[in-house]
Amino acid sequence: MSWELALWLLALCVPLLLVVQLLRFLRADGDLTLLWAEWQGRRPEWELTDMVVWVTGASSGIGEELAYQLSKLGVSLVLSARRVSELERVKRRCLENGNLKGKDILVLPLDLTDRSSHEVATKAVLQEFGKIDILVNNGGRSQRSLCVDTSLDVYKELIELNYLGTVSLTKCVLPHMIERKQGKIVTVNSFMGFMSAPLSSGYCASKHALRGFFNGLGTELYATCPGITVSNICPGPVQSDIVKNALTEEVTKSVGSSGDQSHKMATSRCARLMLVSMANDLKEVWIAEQPFLLMAYLWQYMPTCASWITSKGRKGLRTLRVVW
Repeated sequence: MSWELALWLLALCVPLLLVVQLLRFLRADGDLTLLWAEWQGRRPEWELTDMVVWVTGASSGIGEELAYQLSKLGVSLVLSARRVSELERVKRRCLENGNLKGKDILVLPLDLTDRSSHEVATKAVLQEFGKIDILVNNGGRSQRSLCVDTSLDVYKELIELNYLGTVSLTKCVLPHMIERKQGKIVTVNSFMGFMSAPLSSGYCASKHALRGFFNGLGTELYATCPGITVSNICPGPVQSDIVKNALTEEVTKSVGSSGDQSHKMATSRCARLMLVSMANDLKEVWIAEQPFLLMAYLWQYMPTCASWITSKGRKGLRTLRVVW
C-alpha cells in the first residue's frame, strides 16, 4: 500500500470516527468514564457481594430503587429515613424480590437534622452487622422558589439537612472505616452540585457545599488511607418525588406535586449506573439523558454560555421549574 493511499484512508477514517463518537454521545445517559466502566469495567455482581451497605433516604426515589437492586446482590442492607412505615414497605419488597433474608436487612429510622442521634445510629449498625462497607448518603430535599421570595429559614433547613446532616453522619462512620483501612463513601449529589438553575438557589448551595466537602475529604484520605474511596454521584432529572417534596418560599410549604416525569430518566437506570460507579470506585459521575447531559458538559467547559441558556428569561424559568 502506498503512503498516498494510506493518507487518504486515514483522512476518511478520522471524520467517520468523529461522527460515530458524536452519535454515541447523543445516545449517552452518563459521562464517558462511567459508560466506559459499564462496558469494560468491574461488574457490581462481582464487587459488591457480601458487603454491608447503609442507605439513607431509602424510603422513596433513588434510595428505594437502589435498595431493591442491592438486595439482589447478596449484601446486608441498612435502610434509613424518617418514615418507618415506608422503610418497612421497602424491606418487604426487598425480601420478596431479592436474595436476602429478614436478618440481612436492618430498618433504622434516622433524621439527618438530628445530629445528636447519628453516633447512636452508627453504633446500632456496627452492633448488628459488625462493619460498614459502604455508606450511601442519599437523604436530602430540594427547593422550588425564587430567591427574593424565599425565607432564610428555608436556606437554613436545606443546609442543615442536605449538607450538615450528611457531613455529620459521614464523620460518625469514618473512624470505623479508617480503623479497617477500607470502605466506600458514596454521596448522591446532583447536577446542581456543579451547575445552577433558577428557583433552586438554596438547593444548589447545599449541593455545591457537599461536592466541595467530599472532594476535600477524598484528597485527605487518598494520602492517609487509600483503601477508602469517596464518590460524588451527580444525577440530572430522575423519576422520583424530589419535586413533590421540595420546599418553596416557607419551610412549612412544599410543592405537593411531581408533575409530568416522562422526560426524566427511569430510577432503575440511575440506580444501575450508581452500582457501576461503586463497583469501579469512580470519584465523580454524571448521570442523565440528553439534552441534560450536554448541559452538564457546557457548564463544565463553557459556563458563560451555559448560564445564558439556563436562565433565558421567563420561558427558561417555567421550563426548569417543571424539569428539575
